[in-house]
Parts: sequence; structure tokens; C-alpha cells
Amino acid sequence: MSDQIPFRLVSNFKPAGDQPTAIKKLLETIKAGEQHQILLGATGTGKTFTIASCIQELQRPTIVLAHNKTLAAQLCSEFQAFFPDNAVSYFVSYYDYYQPEAYMPATDTYIEKDASINDEINKYRHAATHNLLTRKDVIIVASVSCIYGLGNVADYEALALTLERGQQIQRDKLLRKLTDIQYTRSGMEFRQSQFHVLGDTVEIFPPGGDTVIRIEVPFDEIETIQEVDSFTGELITDLQKVVIFPAAHNVTTKEKIDQAIDGIKQELDVREKQLHDAGEIAKAERIRTRTEYDIEMMMETGYCTGIENYMRYLNNNSKPDLPPSTLLDYFPDDFLMFIDESHISVPQVGGMYEGNRSRKQTLIEYGFRLPSAHDNRPLKFDEFEARTHQRIYTSATPGKYEYKHTDKKNIAEQIIRPTGLVDPIVTVKPTKNQIDDITRELNETIARGERILLTTLTKKSAEQLDEYLRDQGYNVRYLHSDIDTFERIEILRLLRTGEIDIIVGINLLREGLDLPEVSFIAILDADKQGFLRSRDALIQTIGRAARNVNGHVTLYADKETDAMRQALDETNRRRALQEAYNKKHGITPQTIIKAIHDIADGEKALELRRPKRDHTKIPKDEKKRLIAEMEAQMALAARNYEFEKAADLRDEIDLLKKEL
Repeated sequence: MSDQIPFRLVSNFKPAGDQPTAIKKLLETIKAGEQHQILLGATGTGKTFTIASCIQELQRPTIVLAHNKTLAAQLCSEFQAFFPDNAVSYFVSYYDYYQPEAYMPATDTYIEKDASINDEINKYRHAATHNLLTRKDVIIVASVSCIYGLGNVADYEALALTLERGQQIQRDKLLRKLTDIQYTRSGMEFRQSQFHVLGDTVEIFPPGGDTVIRIEVPFDEIETIQEVDSFTGELITDLQKVVIFPAAHNVTTKEKIDQAIDGIKQELDVREKQLHDAGEIAKAERIRTRTEYDIEMMMETGYCTGIENYMRYLNNNSKPDLPPSTLLDYFPDDFLMFIDESHISVPQVGGMYEGNRSRKQTLIEYGFRLPSAHDNRPLKFDEFEARTHQRIYTSATPGKYEYKHTDKKNIAEQIIRPTGLVDPIVTVKPTKNQIDDITRELNETIARGERILLTTLTKKSAEQLDEYLRDQGYNVRYLHSDIDTFERIEILRLLRTGEIDIIVGINLLREGLDLPEVSFIAILDADKQGFLRSRDALIQTIGRAARNVNGHVTLYADKETDAMRQALDETNRRRALQEAYNKKHGITPQTIIKAIHDIADGEKALELRRPKRDHTKIPKDEKKRLIAEMEAQMALAARNYEFEKAADLRDEIDLLKKEL
């Protein structure tokens, strides 16, 4: 571990509004050793700056958990700006596309694992673990990927190469060691996780960086170690010592593979006998053939497709169902965890284990995998709790879990905005003549040079509204779940620049994204019961208009539901506190000014999308099973507040039912 560089917060901002009180409260409870704290922060109150201020004061390694890649990328960008001298890393799933291994008994269909890895995100993941093992001033902004198996941290650290000037080592021995830790020799292109050799000069391109380590090894002794530019070869700095970490997190030694194979063979014999005794001859033959092929590949190359399914033996675990080694194991014991938008992130963490286990169970039952494949899994929720000693939940609408586990005295409320902005005025209007009323609002808002968000309850109504507004000559776009992340971010950027005036969608108002140009939001069918119109969903949607001084929201409804009343009461409570503070301190609210390019900070973080299904190729019996599976997915998405995904699933379920 190198000498620690202290966290140093760099910002033109000073704590204002409720921030000083919230920072003080959080610091008191964290220093007192409390495990659970809530930062109840209204939209636009500067929760990220509050978190950054706490990190600077506490000087402890920190993980910030976000519920999707785009939000994680935005948060990472903000923390990098706040801590330019410290190690701020981004850790999310490195798959651009991921189709897990699966088997569908009804159609006897086996689907092989298929994935496309994003090399840029993989680089960030390696940079994160490298930073955690070499320094203390580390902030990792992570998605739920942080609770999935990452390879044994002890092996990863033990297999790292420490090289120093003056060290005696043969060049060929150095190359062998690099090969052992998964580096490959470069061909036409020199890229991360490769090495290049020219005479006595060895160049190593670590997986987590953009610079190359150049080592001169004349006469079997390291003469120089230099960090050079990977493109130009220009010298950046001379080094006395360098640590080269493995090129893969799931890296192991030949000795461990040999030990693992013995364990795999023993389990294979037991499982094959079980299937034979049950009269399942085909399944017994299948598990024997597949496992022996994997063993042969591991013996020859040290790797096989699906090697993660043998982690029990590769990690030398003697007992089944032990928790996997994850990113959390790379942190020292005193780390902090901030859970952003906790009302979504906490249920998301809790839902990962069961979905993974259900898919694996089918593979095991039909002889595609050994029972030990269950050990390749995300953490269970109680295991996650055991590994995160102090958690701070940040949200405008904390969930039941957060309130249940947090003492009232450990809730820091951040309602007052440093800008003086107050929560928007919310009006309830009848649905009769709602289109005429919306048209009037659109004209007034566009005339002021501001933007509009219109949210509906179904895809059909969103499409109809989008088509109507286009026919009327409005500059409008419909944002839906089939639009990939690149295009989604571009649409939001065009809204901010004024090339688009209106966006129509179902749940297009993702938590955490800042759109200060938006001053009017219309919520249609506000009185319909369900997760899209729950108290928390309404509060989050209303909050999207809180970054503009002219912000106002209209709920179109013919009756007032409990959810509407609760959302209105909470919004009015916050607004009263904010107006009283502004009056007392003589503050005139100002619209937030935020650089347009900030919205695109997450462009490299691609979200996984559900594959489009061709219903004509699905047998009738399989459609029934698919409907049941998708209904379970819809319920989980609803519990996790993934509203647009849930609505999208509902529409597809309706289509399948009609076809049946």
C-alpha cells in the first residue's frame, strides 16, 4: 500500500441551505459507529456535494452504489470533478450484451452463454481493484455488479508481480510469469492485458490503465522501469518500483487447477450415479460428457467456457453455498457505503440472488451443470448486509427497509436547496379538455424558451399523444424502452439544447438525471392505482421540475387517490419549509445552470436491453410458460421501481395472451 494521499474536495461551492446541518448530522452518526443512516434529500438539494463533504472529513475508502449504469457514470463524473487528485473509479457490468446460459425444458432448447464485453468498462473495473489494493484515497461508483463474483482477492493480490530496479530476473522468466497471470503477447495491435518484447526491452500494458510500463532487462537484471504513453511511447515518469496485477480477476495457478479438477471429478461421479439411479440415463451421459470436456480444457489451457461454475473448487472451498468473493472484499474493513436512490437500489440488490438460482437449478436438474454451479452467484441480501458495515441511504423517498433499520435520530433531512429553488406548484385538473389545457401550457412554456415532459400510463396513450403533437407541429420525441442508451442520452441532450421542446413517455423521468430546462410536467391518468402512480413515483416525477424557477406540475385526474394526497402533502410540506427559509434569508430562487455536456457523461455505460422476441417462433405451450415467467419479472420490476420496464413487460404479456 503506497503512502496515502488525503481526500481533498475541490469545489467553488460552499455548504448552503440544509447542507451544513445534513453534513454535521451524518458525520455525527457515522463517527458514533451507527450502521444505518438516511440522507432524505429532495431533488436538486445537492446530495452529491453533501456526500463528498462527508468523504473529505472522514478520509475513508468509499463505495457509492447506483441502480443503473447511466446514473453511475454521471455520479462518477461528479466525484471526479470534486476529487481530481484522488482515485475515483467506475465499476459496472462490463457486458454490452449478455445472454446467460439457460435451458428451456418445454422445447428442449439449450441456450449457450453469449456475451459481448466492453473493453473500456473492463479497463475501469481493473483500475478500481488496482486502486483499492494500492491506496486508501479511493471512491468507487458501482452498480449492482459489485455483489457478483469477481475472483478470489487473495489470489489476485498474491499473483501480482512486484518489480524493482536492480532486481535479478531473467527476461524469459518474466515473460513466463506474465503469461501465467493471463497476459498475452501482442500481435498487430498493442492493447490492455498484453506485453510486447523487443530485445531486452519488455513493455507491459496493464488492464486498468492507458499507459504502458517499459522495463529494460539487460544481463538478467532490471535496469530501468518507466511509465510511457501507450500511443507515442513518450516518457511520462521513471519508476523505482511497480506492481503488475493479473490481467483477469478470475486468475488462478496450475496447482489450484489440479486440486480443483480432483474435486470436480469426485462431484461428477456422485452426480452421475444419482442420475443413473433415478433412471435419467440421458442426463447422466450429458453431465459426464460436458464436464469431462471442461476438465480437459482447463488442463490444457487453464481456462474453459463457463469456468465460473467451478468456483467452489478453484477457490478451494470445502463447503457448498459459501458466498462468492466480490468487489466488497477488496475494500478495507473501515469502508463506507452510500446507496444512491436507495428506494430503488436496495430492492434491486435483494432481488438478484433468487433470479440467478432459478435459472441455474434448471441447468443442474437436466444435466447441463453440476450442483456446485450454484456457488457462482451474487451475494444473498444478508451476506450483502454482513459485508457493508456502515450504510448511508440517500433518496428523496426512502423505502420501508431504510426506515425500518434507521433510528429516527439518524435521519438527516436536506430539503432546502442552495439555489433557493422551491418544490414546484402542483395543480390537479380534471381529464375533461385535458389536451386543450396541455396545449395551452405547451405554448406558454415554449414561448419562455423552456422544456416540457409529458408522462402517460401506457405505451399506446404515449404513442397517440406523440402522434397528435407531431401533427400539430410541435418538436416532440417519444422516449420508450426500445431506445438504447446512446440514443436515449442524445434525446435528453437535444431536449436540453432546445432542438426538442417536448418528450413524451411512460416513465421517462429516471431518478438522478438533471434537466434544469424543464419547467412543466404533465402527469396523465394520475388517479389510476398502481406502481406508476404510487406516492413515491409521483414525488419523484414532481421533483424533476424542481430545478427550474418556473417549475410547475399538473396532475390530470377525476378523483384524488391516497397516493396523490400523500404526494401533494409531502410536496407542500417541503415547499412551505423552502419558502420560509428563503424569506428569512432574503433569497431569490435561481434556475440551476448546468453544462449541457454533463448529460452525456454516461455514454460509455451501456444498459442491457431485453432481447426482442419473435413470437411466431415460440410454440404455444412455451408461450404459456413465457407469460408466467414474464409476469414474475414484471412483479419484480414493479417492486424495484423499474416502472418503464414493468409497463413494457405488461404490454408484451398482453400481446402474448391475445395470440393465445
